[in-house]
Parts: sequence; C-alpha cells; structure tokens
Amino acid sequence: MGTMGLALPWRARISSLPRERGTRVEPSEDRAGSPSPAAMGALSEDAALVAACRAGEMGGYERLYAMHGARMKNLARNVLGNTVDAEDAVQETFLKVQRSIASFRGQSSFVTWTYRILINTCYDARRSRMRKKEVANDDSEETPRIEPRAPGAHPTLKMALERALAKLTRHQRDVFLLYEVEGFRHAEIAGMLDVSETASKNTLFQAKKTLRQMLEPPRSSSPEAR
Repeated sequence: MGTMGLALPWRARISSLPRERGTRVEPSEDRAGSPSPAAMGALSEDAALVAACRAGEMGGYERLYAMHGARMKNLARNVLGNTVDAEDAVQETFLKVQRSIASFRGQSSFVTWTYRILINTCYDARRSRMRKKEVANDDSEETPRIEPRAPGAHPTLKMALERALAKLTRHQRDVFLLYEVEGFRHAEIAGMLDVSETASKNTLFQAKKTLRQMLEPPRSSSPEAR
C-alpha cells in the first residue's frame, strides 16, 4: 500500500466498498455511565463524525483523518516498529471503519471505537509478521521503535528503554505505550483493549515497576556506597 498523506489514498477504496456486518473487530464500548463534564465538549464532534460516516460522506472520514491520522500512525508505528507497516495499518483501519460502521452502537466514543479497530489491525499485522519471520533471524519485531510525544530524549536512554520495553509482556507494553507515549486516559485504554479501567491502571503500575527494575543501575552493597 502507498504512503498515506494529504492525498488520502484510501479515499477511492472506501467509496467503492460495500458495508459489511460481522467483521472480526468487536469493539467493547466504555462501561462507564454518563461522560464527565470535561468530555461533554467532544460529544457533538463525535456525533457529527458518526452521522457523516454512517451516511457514507467522505467528509466524515476526511475529518476523522485530519483530527487523528497523525496520532494513529504514531501509535501504529510504536506497536509495529516501522513507518511502512504503520501507514498500512492506518489505511486498513479506515477501510474496516467503513465496513463496520453500521455495527457501532454509540455506547462509547466513536474515536475510541476507531482506535480499538486500529489496535486489532496492528495485532493482526504483528502476528502475521511473526509467522513469516519464524525461520528468519530478524529481531525487528521484538523491538518496537518508540516515538515519544516530547522528542529530545538521549539516544542511549531511548535505546535502553526500547530494549526494556521489548521484555515486557505484550499487554504491559501496549498499556505503557498508550498511556505514557500516546497520552490516552485509562478510561480510553480500557475501551481500546477490552479491559477494565482498574486493570489498565494495574497493568501500567506493573509495567513501570518492571521497567524501573531493568533500567535502574544496581545498588552497591559496599560500605563505601552507604
């Protein structure tokens, strides 16, 4: 697939694809009750996106891409480890959103639902790549490249973090990336990963604890160090 950009190469494919029910993606919508006051401002925009996409209007998909395309590609790149696969995953996500828009029940944020589709798509791509590389000795899968929100981290520290992240469980790594790198809230992560908000918090705690143990220098027990 080509590189996604202002030309939006998925546009023609979306307009020509029939909508389908029963796709593999089964978004688990937020379990919380009414949205918080801070989230109320986004509801009208979210509802407008849903209405436009359900009506088959390309403007709805273009608005969704303009608002979230860059962040989606950054998340996919952190999960998959390279830009080409990330752009393919985002493109495939928009096609899946078009196919399954009729199944969206509106019990959660449309954007959260879209990100869940993206994460599922990345998981599929990651599993497929792992199967293809079972024989080849290629470690690109095990070490995703982290693209932090605030650039400027020391290269040595960044490499150490990447190696440490590769040793986390997949679930711990994904929660850490979503919260610490992408800046999602635990309520949003819960909807994306189909877990409870408490489970997301606990997983992040365990991920940070494990990372600290791997990254902190060992403490000397000699009298001089006391």
